[in-house]
Amino acid sequence: MTNILWKGKDSLMQFLFTLLSLYLTYLLLCYPVQALSLASTGLLLWFQKMIPTLLPFMILSGVMIRLNLTERFAKFFHPLFHKIWGTSLNGSYAILMGMLCGFPMGARVIGQLCLSGKLSESEGAYLLAFCNNIGPIYFLSFVMGTLSLTGNYIPFLIMYGVPLCYGTLLRLFHPKKHMDFPAYAKTPQTNVPLLRAIDDSVVSALIGIGKLGGYMVFFNLLNIMLLPFSKLPERFLSFCNCILEITSGISRAGKPECLMILILLPFGGFSCISQTYSMIKDTNLSIVQYLWHKIIQTAITAVIYAAFYAASYSL
Repeated sequence: MTNILWKGKDSLMQFLFTLLSLYLTYLLLCYPVQALSLASTGLLLWFQKMIPTLLPFMILSGVMIRLNLTERFAKFFHPLFHKIWGTSLNGSYAILMGMLCGFPMGARVIGQLCLSGKLSESEGAYLLAFCNNIGPIYFLSFVMGTLSLTGNYIPFLIMYGVPLCYGTLLRLFHPKKHMDFPAYAKTPQTNVPLLRAIDDSVVSALIGIGKLGGYMVFFNLLNIMLLPFSKLPERFLSFCNCILEITSGISRAGKPECLMILILLPFGGFSCISQTYSMIKDTNLSIVQYLWHKIIQTAITAVIYAAFYAASYSL
């Protein structure tokens, strides 16, 4: 009986995806100019925003992991990070890179550390819950500039305070009280020549950044599904744009939808979720658990903004 239900579910999903594919093909034929514009926008955002900000960090982090330098790099911050989040040395490095370099570097670093045997998958799952976020440089330059929030750092504090506090709460309420992660080395560390480490890191980073570009183009192109429904409320359309691909959604919605954008940023959009999956798919880390953590943090962010604006209004 169970097998019949599963087969029926699979058939239904295949039928729905077939309909969706036919619908998208129809829209591409009906709106070729708009489709070209949407795909070009995704490609330009990738070329102008993602490559300059992420590729250097992806190469540098890959070199450090291959040369076994991550623990030395994290030693300065590790005492504080271990006290707050119970991380190992490599876990502290993942938090540092994830919070400073921004999405999806957190997921990429965690995935690479797990695959290289320098981080346990239990710690990787814990870290993935809170240290894979929109990068501070991206937030301060693009987000705050687009929303005309320059000089107002409350959104910045909320954006990064929520995941950091969320990670602390995960540790405090974990079934294993005082959860600490010891150093973890599943495979013996080997000495890799510097030039080989650089070469491998460059190739890996180019493959990774190429995948991100594909996701940005594809999910930005999916906005074509909304074209036949242009008479729907503008706010709803802006919401859908942000849910699909956050960067292009912010560009389209702009300042009028400032509050909605700030609330949706922790979620990041389905493009970001898919990119995260691409970074961890070779590990046993769960994208479903990651998605739930993102939804919870988005809900917490919404409550904070609601309370903040309610307090401001009462004053």
